[in-house]
Amino acid sequence: MFSVNVAGRRGKPEKHCMQAIRGLFLGAALGLGLIPQVQAQEVTADTVVATVGGEDITIGHLIAMLRSLPAEQQQMPNDVLFDGLIERLIQQMAISRSVTELSKGTELRLENERHALIASAAVDRMAAGVEVTDEEVQAAYDRRFADFSPAREYQASHILVETEEEAAALVAELEGGADFAELAKLKSTGPSGPNGGRLGWFGPGAMVPPFEAAVVELQPGQVSAPVQTQFGWHVITLHDTRLPEVPTIDQMRQELANEVFVDILRAGISEIIEAAGVERKDVSGIDPAILRDPSLLDF
Repeated sequence: MFSVNVAGRRGKPEKHCMQAIRGLFLGAALGLGLIPQVQAQEVTADTVVATVGGEDITIGHLIAMLRSLPAEQQQMPNDVLFDGLIERLIQQMAISRSVTELSKGTELRLENERHALIASAAVDRMAAGVEVTDEEVQAAYDRRFADFSPAREYQASHILVETEEEAAALVAELEGGADFAELAKLKSTGPSGPNGGRLGWFGPGAMVPPFEAAVVELQPGQVSAPVQTQFGWHVITLHDTRLPEVPTIDQMRQELANEVFVDILRAGISEIIEAAGVERKDVSGIDPAILRDPSLLDF
């Protein structure tokens, strides 16, 4: 049996070659019925489907690998997946067992991935144990709207042109009885022009300050004098205003339940980190660009 030393290599194949090689021994098995089906039996996670150098590959290994596949591969037929996963694991195990020494980069990646998998499973267990009560949802609702002061919203239309003279001429036409929407369709250079200049409902901060200030001063049905913004000159008409109502708790229940759920989970994670005895070092003298230096590790 040949052995492989991945601690160091003198030459490296091109990136696209490496991708092709990985595809050959990691992905090509999917779609090939290379392994005979295990005969009907009582199957558990410990049921052995293959052995490589004395090391078993089990149904549990297949299930774990399936969960790590991209979603589109997970949709493949079960018989294709079953055979393909066995073959993939045989290839991976055989090749990994041939390695006599790991590179520093590989060792560190294994450490990172081990911690990530264990942490992910732990968080999943924590999440499964979180129960959000009606009382917690009510408390979140009360906090959200305790000092709620609805901001007035406006429904308006505008016509955007390049010069003040053009805007003044439009105001004169409107004062003479011209239809605002028709003028907007004909003259406006803004994206709302084809829609008659309608902007829909908007609240404070949605529009640039000079535009918003002009809208606030208008009464429904009134047309503004020309208003300049960085986009050009506007003629604005106000259609209506409203004060939004406070949403009911039933309308907010799902959003608030999600919010409480995340808060509980974050608090649990924070407790674990606090109990872990973390010591943060002074990294102010380290240039973050060091992350891009491949010479520090050999992968």
